[in-house]
Amino acid sequence: MKVHDNLAAWWEARDALARRGDSLGFVPTMGALHAGHASLISASVAGNAATVVSIYVNPTQFNNPDDLSNYPDTLDADLALAERLGADHVIRPTYDEVYADDYRYQISEKELSGILCGAHRPGHFDGVLTVVMKLLNIVRADRAYFGEKDYQQFLLIRDMARAFFLQTEILACPTVREEDGLALSSRNLNLSAAGRETAPTLNRLLRSGLDDEAVAGELAAAGFDVDYVVSREGRRFGAASLMNGELAVRLIDNVGLGKIGRAHV
Repeated sequence: MKVHDNLAAWWEARDALARRGDSLGFVPTMGALHAGHASLISASVAGNAATVVSIYVNPTQFNNPDDLSNYPDTLDADLALAERLGADHVIRPTYDEVYADDYRYQISEKELSGILCGAHRPGHFDGVLTVVMKLLNIVRADRAYFGEKDYQQFLLIRDMARAFFLQTEILACPTVREEDGLALSSRNLNLSAAGRETAPTLNRLLRSGLDDEAVAGELAAAGFDVDYVVSREGRRFGAASLMNGELAVRLIDNVGLGKIGRAHV
């Protein structure tokens, strides 16, 4: 596995892949890799001749500075996992490379980005869409893989790729969960011991037969600071935070409406 710490080195490798005609899969990450990321990398390795993983903590998508400063850094373990899973390349671009324009140019979406997470995190999806557009152009992959846990994000990226006639196919992979139903997330590392015990309540209540308002009430009673519980697009979406000292650890999840009333197995 080759690790590229600058874009010039990556582009040289990308040109070599293009000359050979190899299909290329892409898994964009911010590091702190877990089994959910592993499932994306494995899907890419299975479906392409070569796989590239990006590790870049994108500052423009953080509306909360504490969230950015507390984002986990597990680089050595991340590289070991990517190599073990069969990734061929890892790119680690710098801010100055990704944002040579100093974020003067941005991608904005005017409908879906304003609801759910977008209503509670101003500017978040502008940062997400902008960095993903940049990364898709940097990598020029045949396929890119995203997790269904961030389903709103997946829809926005998929539709952006279609709107701008990008040649990369945007694919969604199922959410990977702990045995107790908690959706895997890099931010789970920031949960306190008590918070980790409480966190699976989010998924359990989203799957319950209660209506959205009742689920939000039960989450609040369990100690969550609830952003939203909303059913739409054939899914029930929820976002809520648990405190770890002064740090708010934000959790998001969604379940298909066909799974309402069914326990996680």
